[in-house]
Amino acid sequence: MGYASEVPFQYLFLFSYFVLILAASQSTPVERKIYIIQMDISAVPKVFTNHQNWYFSIITSLTSTNPPSVESQGSSPSLLYVYNHAFEGFNALLSKDELESMKESSGYISAHSDTSHVTLETTYTPEFLFLNPNTGLWPASNYGKEVIVGVIDTGIWPESESFKDTGMTAKIPQKWKGICQVGQDFNSSLCNFKLIGARYFNKGLVTEKPNIKISMNSARDTIGHGTHVSSIVAGNYVNGASFFGYAPGTTKGVAPNARLAIYKVLWDGGVSNSDCLEAIDQAISDGVDVISLSLAFDKAGLDEDLLAKATFSAMKKGVLVSAAAGNNIQSDFTTLSNGYPWILTVTASTTDRWFSGTLKLGNGVDIVGWTIFSGSSPAGYLPLVYDKISSACEKPILSLVLNILVCQYGGNVPIRKLIDNLAHANVKGAIIVTKNPIVVEISRIGSMDCPCIWIGESDEEILLSYIKVTVHPLASMIFQQTSIGAKGVPMVASFAKRGPSYNCPCILKPDIMAPGSLVLGAWPPNKPLQVKAVELRFNNFNILSGTSMACPHATGVAALLKGAHSKWSPAAIRSAIMTTAVPFDNTHNPIHESDGRNLQVASPLAMGAGQIDPNRALDPGLIYDAGPEDYMNLLCSMNFNESQIFKITGSKNYNCSNRSHDLNYPSFMIIYRSKGVSLIRKFQRTVTNVGQDVVTYKAKVKAPDGSIRIAVSPQTLSFTKKNEKKSYTLTIAYSGDKEGAVAFGELVWFEENGSRRMRCAKEQPVMGLEDLPGFCEVDRKIIDKRHQKITYFAGAVYQIWQEPNASIFACKQRNIALVFEAVVTQVP
Repeated sequence: MGYASEVPFQYLFLFSYFVLILAASQSTPVERKIYIIQMDISAVPKVFTNHQNWYFSIITSLTSTNPPSVESQGSSPSLLYVYNHAFEGFNALLSKDELESMKESSGYISAHSDTSHVTLETTYTPEFLFLNPNTGLWPASNYGKEVIVGVIDTGIWPESESFKDTGMTAKIPQKWKGICQVGQDFNSSLCNFKLIGARYFNKGLVTEKPNIKISMNSARDTIGHGTHVSSIVAGNYVNGASFFGYAPGTTKGVAPNARLAIYKVLWDGGVSNSDCLEAIDQAISDGVDVISLSLAFDKAGLDEDLLAKATFSAMKKGVLVSAAAGNNIQSDFTTLSNGYPWILTVTASTTDRWFSGTLKLGNGVDIVGWTIFSGSSPAGYLPLVYDKISSACEKPILSLVLNILVCQYGGNVPIRKLIDNLAHANVKGAIIVTKNPIVVEISRIGSMDCPCIWIGESDEEILLSYIKVTVHPLASMIFQQTSIGAKGVPMVASFAKRGPSYNCPCILKPDIMAPGSLVLGAWPPNKPLQVKAVELRFNNFNILSGTSMACPHATGVAALLKGAHSKWSPAAIRSAIMTTAVPFDNTHNPIHESDGRNLQVASPLAMGAGQIDPNRALDPGLIYDAGPEDYMNLLCSMNFNESQIFKITGSKNYNCSNRSHDLNYPSFMIIYRSKGVSLIRKFQRTVTNVGQDVVTYKAKVKAPDGSIRIAVSPQTLSFTKKNEKKSYTLTIAYSGDKEGAVAFGELVWFEENGSRRMRCAKEQPVMGLEDLPGFCEVDRKIIDKRHQKITYFAGAVYQIWQEPNASIFACKQRNIALVFEAVVTQVP
């Protein structure tokens, strides 16, 4: 399938946004910058036929009062984008004086400087998630057929086999209104029945940085991230894929029959907020069903967060947004990104696939360790060299590079620095011994361009014993080995940011955990796999880690659910995903963290509801639905005023008479502030029956230590038909523990004569602050200042766990239905 004409794009370009560069005349140079202006379109004067003309008039009036200069860059106020869907307003190049004049215009709401720091949060994984062609979500959704996924990222390499349309139906969904935008090295014929649309956005970036050089002015990917992400969410089947022998087999996306629409916003020279907003705006207009956003933006309050506004608009239009929780844990406890209550926030987990290399000792003993070195193995047996004094290998001895060095990594230098030292020393081989569990180091390594194998302390003893008793110890190395079946997985990836949400800590985030460690995906063949490597290598596939890789897995599952349940709202899809997540690893033990030597049990602030389970999500039994009004009631409870709520939601059709922090969400959080002081809190939840017509659930409660009383009313929920709604309340009286000891609890809804078990949800404000407006903002400040002493509670149905200095009350389930986390934080 090809696109022969650009006419649709021209029409949409003019309707959605247009560019106005006014004539220049000579005057004093004026410094201008890009501002994103939010407007109230209900204030459009009757003299204008549409709001675009109104915006044009406003900019024109600024020009008449502030004559432009030919001597200055951006010599006149310029209208760049008009936003119609993500939120209402426009993007313009203005001076400070022009901005002040703009604020006097009728309908003006707010202005945001377009400066941002955005980071990219970056097979076998469908099988690891138990997707199969015979039963479950794949056949029920026809593999995502008729579902359109919008990917907002760095673009796409359209020639990749992952984006061929073999096996795709030749009928594009009628709702699709997008186009395949022609650009540099990208013509409309590159789109097909898999890749049905592609656009690129850089007007904001170019205006902000007029001297920037756009190396590829089209939707073509020059970074690789977008290509990789797109193949994970909806890539087609590719036989014989591998990363230089690692992870060999047939790759495919989570939703291999879904259509892809690509929106390129990230460039080699940076990114602009306005371009990201326009991409979301355009994706909504084009008719996508789900948006995948593997990007992390700067922190901001909800009313100042432009992405919060855009994603709220997407939710109102029925488009689910799946976003990465962010990478790189910092000392700040509230570092999680994209924690908006109306989206699906995804963190990363490990899988049971293991990439390995074998060290064959001269005595016939084999030691298997971890590696992802893509080069050739050293030829034959080489001398093994171990020098206790220089064993840290922080500065390899050049005279020993023809040997296999034994390095004991002590953590004195970053792992990447150690690998770079060995690679640039051109050693023939190295064995790196780590005291930490190898799974901890894997996520920190990223890539490896030295012929190195990592082993643990248990294998170190075998290796050193051989070296000590042998006059001339020898060894050979073999790479490119892959095995399946590692135990104790999934684990929470160490690189993933932890909750709670920065701008809405009263809602437990992240929501879900999905594979994000060492994921194989498509890659531009002309893009080096590692830019700073000693030897540049190229391949059609790459292995990457990050919440960027986890996000498209969850997006793909959301697309499949949309295909199976086309009428479900974004909240319903999110609820089904969360309430059927699995809190256990493949040894039936609680999921653990992969950061630190102790590998402690993961809390909901690390893993959300647990590991995503696509097949269970198909039939959740009950769902917790929520719509725009529910989120508005939450915003009201956070003490946002009318103007701020309008900024976020773009709607005036609400009042705060029903303000409530008790959002109908499949998780809850309690912040407990005073030791020994009783807290009593009542929560209400409404569930919708999406299972069989006649069904009954009964509640079973186990109270956490420190609870005075906990009760559910009613204790039985009986349904007589599908889509019937029932409400229940949960009341907890809690006094905490004088010693701050760990507490556990659970609330489980059991289906009578069935297999479903549903986990309960609730939410609670800070003790003593319940009557104060904006308690969520208060919570955030407390967490920011006191995060070192925060503890939290969690538990499970079949196995309850604890972690040091943590107390958790969670309602865990094993088999299906509803999953809810409860985090009770104690702030001394």
